[in-house]
Amino acid sequence: MARKPNYRFERMERERAKAAKKAARTKAKAEKAERRKADADAVNTGAVDADAVNTGAVDTDAVDTGAVDTGAVEAAERVPAEE
Repeated sequence: MARKPNYRFERMERERAKAAKKAARTKAKAEKAERRKADADAVNTGAVDADAVNTGAVDTDAVDTGAVDTGAVEAAERVPAEE
């Protein structure tokens, strides 16, 4: 025998899942905006070279702590220029 459908419960479960997904998306957007603001503040204060941030040579998590990944910058400087 088939089970009796519980439309109200199923609808509430869908809405709960939708709300959780929306909350996660909102949290991710807020974190991304915060990182972007922190990167912009670091560049504006001169703590980090703007070109290094734009090329991805700077670890953005390290910018928050004040530590900069100089290995990537040095590696970028060793690459010969194309002629």
